[in-house]
Amino acid sequence: MVSIFRIFPILALLALAGCFSPSADFPRGEAAYAVMPAADPAATRSSYRIGVLDTLSIRVFQEPELTFDQLQVDAGGSINFPLIGEVEAAGQTPIELSRNLERGLGKRFIRNPQVVVGVVQSAAQRVIVEGSVTEPGVYEIAGSSSLLESIARAKGVTRVAVLDEVIVLRTVNGQPMGAVFDLQAIREGKAPDPEILGGDRIVVGFDLLKGAYRDLLQAAPLFNVFRAL
Repeated sequence: MVSIFRIFPILALLALAGCFSPSADFPRGEAAYAVMPAADPAATRSSYRIGVLDTLSIRVFQEPELTFDQLQVDAGGSINFPLIGEVEAAGQTPIELSRNLERGLGKRFIRNPQVVVGVVQSAAQRVIVEGSVTEPGVYEIAGSSSLLESIARAKGVTRVAVLDEVIVLRTVNGQPMGAVFDLQAIREGKAPDPEILGGDRIVVGFDLLKGAYRDLLQAAPLFNVFRAL
């Protein structure tokens, strides 16, 4: 016979598992915002930041040999430009890259170079939203987004989500970084809404104990603890 008392050890183990936090080593609170700050309200959200494998157009005034209708950013985030060599492009706005190219060309005997950079095709402005959300997946963003907006794209969190365990993962200068945010505090206006960039990965925590109880209730015909098997 199987009684309710045989279920207790299982629930106890699940309770212990529910205490495990994969985000234990990531910064929280103010330290999290130091790593991944909120969007600057004074800045324009439409400032597109170039991503890996984006296709650019680069025009240098009165220099046809230095003008390209299409030039792709490589997997390392750089472009190889004549007279200058390798130039970091990923993470910069088109205007910022234009200014960097002008400075580089100015050192190569081109007087007062005028450079215009455009984005022909975007390849990297996507974020991954996974974990305890209604519709996990890959979502496109226009330049940048916010954590609340990104969660909304995934149709919100599930009933077993841990709202103070929302992890944002990002690669900065080739180095993986992570930070933990409190989604409930952000919703209530008690904490800033961090900026989300193309290439970010968002993981919403899952309460194992809540999930276990939910699964037990859904599987009641199979795990009926009030009757002998």
